[in-house]
Amino acid sequence: MNNIDVIPELHKSLITGCIDGSSKSLEEYQPKLLLNSPESKVLSNIITELKKCDEFFFSVAFVTNSGVAVLIETLKELEKKEVRGKIIVSEYQYFTEPRALERLIGLKNLDIRIISEEQHLHSKGYILRNNKTISLIVGSSNLTQDALCKNQEWNIKITTSSHGSLIVDTFEEFNRLYKCATPVTPEWLDTYKEIYKKQHEIKRRVVDEFEEDSIVPVRPIIPNKMQSSALESLKLLRSEGNKKALLISATGTGKTYLSTFDVKIVNPKRFLFVVHRENIARTVMKSFKRIFGASKKMGILTGSEKDFEADYIFSTIQTLSKPDILKKFSPDYFDYIVIDEVHRSGATSYRTILEHFNPNFLLGMTATPERTDGYDIFKAFDYNIAYEIRLHTALEEDMLSPFHYYGVTDISIDGKLLDDYTEFNDLVSNERVERIIENSKFYGCDRGRIKGLIFCCRVEEAKELSEKLNLKGYRTIALSGENDEKEREDCIERLESDEREDYLDYILTVDIFNEGVDIPSVNQIIMLRPTQSAIVFVQQLGRGLRKAEDKDFLTVIDFIGNYSNNYLVPIALYGDSSYNKDTLRKLISTGSNLIPGASTVNFDQVSKQRIYEAIDTARVNSYKELKEDYLLLKYKLGRIPSMMDFVEHGSRDPMMYVEKDGSFYAFIDKQENIGALSPLQIRRL
Repeated sequence: MNNIDVIPELHKSLITGCIDGSSKSLEEYQPKLLLNSPESKVLSNIITELKKCDEFFFSVAFVTNSGVAVLIETLKELEKKEVRGKIIVSEYQYFTEPRALERLIGLKNLDIRIISEEQHLHSKGYILRNNKTISLIVGSSNLTQDALCKNQEWNIKITTSSHGSLIVDTFEEFNRLYKCATPVTPEWLDTYKEIYKKQHEIKRRVVDEFEEDSIVPVRPIIPNKMQSSALESLKLLRSEGNKKALLISATGTGKTYLSTFDVKIVNPKRFLFVVHRENIARTVMKSFKRIFGASKKMGILTGSEKDFEADYIFSTIQTLSKPDILKKFSPDYFDYIVIDEVHRSGATSYRTILEHFNPNFLLGMTATPERTDGYDIFKAFDYNIAYEIRLHTALEEDMLSPFHYYGVTDISIDGKLLDDYTEFNDLVSNERVERIIENSKFYGCDRGRIKGLIFCCRVEEAKELSEKLNLKGYRTIALSGENDEKEREDCIERLESDEREDYLDYILTVDIFNEGVDIPSVNQIIMLRPTQSAIVFVQQLGRGLRKAEDKDFLTVIDFIGNYSNNYLVPIALYGDSSYNKDTLRKLISTGSNLIPGASTVNFDQVSKQRIYEAIDTARVNSYKELKEDYLLLKYKLGRIPSMMDFVEHGSRDPMMYVEKDGSFYAFIDKQENIGALSPLQIRRL
């Protein structure tokens, strides 16, 4: 369609959008109200226009590092295509972050200018021009992650020709601002950094002085929305005579405090909290003390400290499961018991404790109850699920830190991408180390220094890469099962600390940080291994999702090679367990639209193609996998699931069972040997 042909289509679209909504026209040209909703984000509309534009122009009051983070992958693609852009920002109240400007001027295709504080620029407009039309997006959204992804924003998108008076006037105003704006150069930025730092120190000092002088008491710790609902559910379960319940809740959503609130309600005389690491036991006890104060005598039961006289005991599983320790407590000694990370309860140590005690109430807590080792955790808790909140729900409820995921292409060896069979020497080559450093710097972190975790395939790989990164000036260490708990805790402290001279930039590890580790300040995660399990992927992602002061978002850099299991990446990121190939392709194509809140998902072109190819070739309906998912849902429900159960619980596409054995009934019969059923019974399946 040439420039003349597009005029009638623009005319039709204006009639649809401004006069008669029932009038037919091309949707891409229709005027639209752009909102952040569960179905779409302002960001997605801007990215769509950027990807088809020949030139773009932004005028925004302020830009933050988070705003650059949500667009950086698209801007990098435009740089490769030599698509130029001009961006005007403002010094207004010094909201514009130096780190954001620094990243933008690092892109060769961008011309960044800034308007002085005195001129009070407060515009929010995006102009995107291609060879046929110009799209204008104007409204309330500044260049920040929340404004483009989460906040309640109103923006109007209008598509015009280059001759329309509206766009002519807009360009005239943009050019007027551009001429009186100052180019952002490295030298100018050095001066701005100093001013910005001083302004924010003044603001922080004012806030601190106000808080010191305020007579308003410290806000008490109260249940959040999720916790309140779960507490009501627990209360109902107990009122019905149930003595056990399972809480399924994503990492960082406040499981510990929820249990504290419930224990406070029940007010047991004797209470036991079981964890798998000593430092977690001490952290949990601190949380309980914040709620209970000095009203209860609390103590630790671990290898290094044994307080048998406390009313409320916080114990490691390793210590409590020892016969000489366990025999000190009668089966009914504790009125209320909480088992953390209860998905481990198939292990002998956990079973020993569960079989020994008979409390008035038992609460199991986990982020990942799914097990494929044959242990039915749901049966162990009488199929009483008190509450369930998965990763996406937690992101929707703003319980977790937003994350920005970048799927980037791993290195090639002799023209071939790394794959499942790559030799060790290639995994730790100097070229790969340079690629890790290059992407770490480019995608960066929210603010301050990087506090990162790097997940590797093998212990030897983690050690070798750590040594090579250290030679490049980084401070890193490799941790594995060979390191004891004290060594791990010290390394975590070095990673989080801003004061220690021996601080760490990265901890490289294989499996030991998949769960049960609380490092809230982690702001960058690098994945150097193929995704073998969607559950493990989410566990590793969860290491950086806890909120922390001065943490705006988590950066996730996933090095994607030519791995056969790449199709698991969208399953993990989008929380879709249907394994339907068409659904997985659609999820990848939607980008960040279906990711809740301010989080985003970004792939470079090569890695996206690798994901599509993996989806095409994946064997997603092997008998082993179908049986595993069938048993998981059966365990959860406590009965044989129907086809609709798979849909309602977000499990595997039930049509795969039909395709495998000719009918769902035939598959069930193989598993259960249920024999002949009536036509009505078969229909209910």
